[in-house]
Amino acid sequence: MEKKRVVSIKTRNNLILDSLLFVSGLITAISGIFFLFLPVAGYQGRRNPLYGVTIFFERHAWSDIHIWASVAIMVFAALHIPLHWKWIINMTKSGVKTVFGKSKLNKYSQFNLGINIMIGLSGLICGLSGLYFLLVPGAFHNSIIPDPMWLFTSLTWDLIHTWSGVIAIAASTLHFYIHWKWFYKVFRKYGQAFGKNLKGNQANQPVSAQQV
Repeated sequence: MEKKRVVSIKTRNNLILDSLLFVSGLITAISGIFFLFLPVAGYQGRRNPLYGVTIFFERHAWSDIHIWASVAIMVFAALHIPLHWKWIINMTKSGVKTVFGKSKLNKYSQFNLGINIMIGLSGLICGLSGLYFLLVPGAFHNSIIPDPMWLFTSLTWDLIHTWSGVIAIAASTLHFYIHWKWFYKVFRKYGQAFGKNLKGNQANQPVSAQQV
């Protein structure tokens, strides 16, 4: 007898991927906020009042955490897009038709579409600017190699990366707020299924001689 699924395979895959995105996004956001409020390293000739401040980890550890959590987000986002490709195409078509007056999305759908566009654009800009610092020699802060100045200076790239990241965090927070009921519903189903299995296993345990 085939075991009954708690949720569909599609829902399960979405839950796993969304959970991985949430965790990696949370880690990236927290480590990014660290650098937002402690942007300068070094003593700076007494000009850095936060020199030597350690919050849980050393600065280089925060940097490694931020980099690899960000890489994880890009990987999970690349996997996330194909799962929602049909929705992306349909909502894009509906959005274009709404702009030209040929169709009309309700306010909720318009808001949801706008948030997703904001996440996509800000996330793309933040990711590309992050890759610039990661892969281009001399672009990283305090590098001994001169600033390569690809399109912009490193300072401009830093500002682009920072504020696109802030927008991505804000938009993702709104996105989670919109869809939190879906997460709650799916996790509740898994919790109920786990409880039933636990009770069933306890009921099927053999009775010992001492209990008789």
